[in-house]
Amino acid sequence: MKKVLWFTFIVAMASLLIGCGTINTVVRDDSVARRDLSRVSSPCATIPRVYSGVAYNICTLRGKPSRTSLWIGGVPELMLVDIVLSSALDTVILPYTIYEQALEGNLDLE
Repeated sequence: MKKVLWFTFIVAMASLLIGCGTINTVVRDDSVARRDLSRVSSPCATIPRVYSGVAYNICTLRGKPSRTSLWIGGVPELMLVDIVLSSALDTVILPYTIYEQALEGNLDLE
């Protein structure tokens, strides 16, 4: 029984991290955020690297909902949870993202 609970916990955490705005913009390649936001026809042209996870989530909300592109299945309430978690993670990695913003500028989505 414990193994099943641990497996479920690991799968749930992996699912959350795959869809996390901060993970998609800081850890993964810029092309991932570009592709994901183009799937929802987001009006955002750029995202600042500082607090990029929050900006990514807001741009996702501003786009057209799509079952295949939104990790949360199009439920805005769950996206708000991700915004809160992304803001906490963005705050923790703030020194790194400030450096990246100075070095590379905004994340270009076009």
